[in-house]
Amino acid sequence: MPFDGERFTPECVREIRYEHLARYAFALGLARGKRVLDAACGEGYGSAMLASAAASVLGVDVAPDAIAHAKARYGTQANLRFSRMDCTALDVPAASFDMVVSFETIEHVAAQRELIAGFARALTAEGLLIVSSPDKRTYSDISGFRNEFHVRELYRDELLALLGEHFPQVRLYGQKLLFQSVTWNLGNHPRTVVTSTQSASHANPRPGLDYAPLYFIAVCSRGPLPEQLADLALFGDREESVYAHYNGEVRKNMAAGRRIAELEAEIIRLQDELNLRRPR
Repeated sequence: MPFDGERFTPECVREIRYEHLARYAFALGLARGKRVLDAACGEGYGSAMLASAAASVLGVDVAPDAIAHAKARYGTQANLRFSRMDCTALDVPAASFDMVVSFETIEHVAAQRELIAGFARALTAEGLLIVSSPDKRTYSDISGFRNEFHVRELYRDELLALLGEHFPQVRLYGQKLLFQSVTWNLGNHPRTVVTSTQSASHANPRPGLDYAPLYFIAVCSRGPLPEQLADLALFGDREESVYAHYNGEVRKNMAAGRRIAELEAEIIRLQDELNLRRPR
């Protein structure tokens, strides 16, 4: 599917790729053996990812072209189905899913209370909801950016209030693409985590990740939250596409700088020649 400026496709690169794939990677371990609903599944890449671990996955989206594409691209997976459906009026049996994921959906609809109520109805009593939403404060207010595709963005307290109407247990995570140096034990999978953030160029680093999140990811339940929920989740790709783009831009800027210096030198040379030719 062509990129329309908002709906992610696997062909997208750099920052948007990291942001979207990281959400599904975060949910993947929690989906193992579960009946999963991917609400507003878009192109279907995330539903296919979840189906690698889940017992079954149903991806739904209101856009008929997205569903047609998802069926054509991912429809051979036996435990994966796609159906056209309005997420604010889910037509699924009550308590028919163990887990619902819906990433970057809330801000696109006006019927936000109906959306969350529908998710709660679709889940079993012990079911898990994972949703993401941009933080209006950092995404729009501070940046001055206006996303034409967003109907209503939420502040942190608004999101928590909305989710709290149906889910007594909510753990809120922040998501943001960061520039980090990672140090890990090559002998074992990481079991302990140490984090630090430098607030100014010459200040000593302080413990913790001291950033304002760009997005929220909320894990919600009516019962106890899963014990395997991590406090910190890292996602990367071995191709390091963000680095590749960054290095490419640096090389272009360096080449442009060299060319500008050459042109400036040529201008000076021509000016000198012109001055020599002028009658005295």
